[in-house]
Amino acid sequence: MTGALDTLTRYLALCDVPRRAEGELEELFTEDAVWEGGGAVYGERFGRTEGREAIVAMLSAYLPPNPHLRTNVHLLLPGTCTTTGSTVYGSWPMQQLSRYESGDTEVMVAQLDVTFRLDPDRARISVFRTERLFSAPLTEER
Repeated sequence: MTGALDTLTRYLALCDVPRRAEGELEELFTEDAVWEGGGAVYGERFGRTEGREAIVAMLSAYLPPNPHLRTNVHLLLPGTCTTTGSTVYGSWPMQQLSRYESGDTEVMVAQLDVTFRLDPDRARISVFRTERLFSAPLTEER
């Protein structure tokens, strides 16, 4: 289970802006991975992406040097994991705080349901599903 949590927190750190962690997203996914948005909002916005290369290309469209986010941080909340053989199934709520290039801001909470395959050197994401539960604009004190 620890390897799965390490992989997920690494994934989220690689998606933070501008303080992105060093490393590569492709290291975290299986070759045949699936990344999908769930529910009405994220199902329509993100759909389903299959294959490691396609997933990394999709995610990279939201990250520097592409002009989408000015700042972004992911906060992983306590979740649960179960292990069956070499597969770990995990479910976590996640909070995301974002400032977009447009100047808009947002706080969002999503449910992450992630399946990992364990191999000798790490747990890799084989299915990543995110569903938005809540979002609202952030307000700034002046």
